[in-house]
Amino acid sequence: MSSNTMRVRATARIEAVAPERGEGLIEFLRAYRGAVQEIVNELWRLKKAPSKATLHSAYYNELRSRGFRAHHASEIYKRAREIVEATKGNGGSRPLLRKLTARIHPLDYKIDLNTKTLRIAVLDDEWVELKLKWYSYLDEYLDGSWRLGEVLVSYKHDKVSAYLVFNKEVQLREPKAVMGIDLNFDNATCTIVGLDGNLITIHPLPYRGLKRALHLKKLAEQLQKEHPKSWRSQKWVNRARARWLRRARNVLMDSAHYLAKRLIKIAEEYEAYIAFESLKRVGENGNRGDDLAWELQLWCYRRVQEFTKYKALIKGLKTIPVNPKNTSRQSPNGRPLKFIDYKTVELGGIVTSRDVIASWNIALRGLKKLRRGKRREERRVRGFRVTWSPDGLACEGVRTRPNARNPEAIDLSTIV
Repeated sequence: MSSNTMRVRATARIEAVAPERGEGLIEFLRAYRGAVQEIVNELWRLKKAPSKATLHSAYYNELRSRGFRAHHASEIYKRAREIVEATKGNGGSRPLLRKLTARIHPLDYKIDLNTKTLRIAVLDDEWVELKLKWYSYLDEYLDGSWRLGEVLVSYKHDKVSAYLVFNKEVQLREPKAVMGIDLNFDNATCTIVGLDGNLITIHPLPYRGLKRALHLKKLAEQLQKEHPKSWRSQKWVNRARARWLRRARNVLMDSAHYLAKRLIKIAEEYEAYIAFESLKRVGENGNRGDDLAWELQLWCYRRVQEFTKYKALIKGLKTIPVNPKNTSRQSPNGRPLKFIDYKTVELGGIVTSRDVIASWNIALRGLKKLRRGKRREERRVRGFRVTWSPDGLACEGVRTRPNARNPEAIDLSTIV
């Protein structure tokens, strides 16, 4: 894969219907979970996780004797190793698996996109056929550019779900601009600068999704306060609360997709890479009031960034995370910056909002980071393309030179 090519992975969740209540599939998932748990318990006592070859020699024959197929066995001990390494890396305790989930290798399933059916190999070389509930948005993955990889099958709350993993090789575009985005509770401000650092345009994008979700969340909290002792037992209270919270979650998800699509549309128009503010320490600032504390519970900014990132990669555009410190307090063009109130500033005699200043500075920091990355790439490529030659300048450092004590010594670099 070249430096200008990236692999995009998209996972689509599809509900499935299993025949005969899926008894064969559930039995397989329980055996799969039990096998992974046994290997996790054994690996947990070791100081260092063994290699894949060691795991294969230790567990392959045992798993095959239980009715698992060859690729089932390899996926089981690889999954166990991943769980142990991730849990120990996070400083957690020994994991206890509860979910009925299995990772299916491409050779252990067969999918028919015409009839929308998925056949999965289970224990003892038997096959279970699942009927997929197809959605129209999945048709975009069937244009021939996407390749279907592994499949994950899960059983929860008497429902079977299949997770189809699609992969695609994307050729990255050469950017003509950088777009800085400042995400707020009720709007997103986009500022686009050229590769020379000059301002091109500013796009404010207002939206009301988070306010609607906040209203629904407050309704659920208020209903819970009115019935502090009986809200769990009274069915109508519990159902109303769950309905409002479910609506709030759906509103947040729809708002994230809606905003990401609008951002990608603007970035495509100007062929711009997207600069976001990094959210690594977003929850560490303690100078917040009660109103902002409510908003933080519903912050879907990280989700907006993730959606924008993979949608941009599909279009051949990259996202650049930058440090957001003081982005709304520094002048982006060197002119004097005067603060009028908490939201309005005066920049060189022009009154504007702090959101514009923040997005402008984010775009400039993204441009600086992009230039730094290009210079690093040029130095790396330039180093690889040097051809050794006895008379070349690049070989001056490795040439043998006459001994100072013996002026008649021969310079070996002249012998070709």
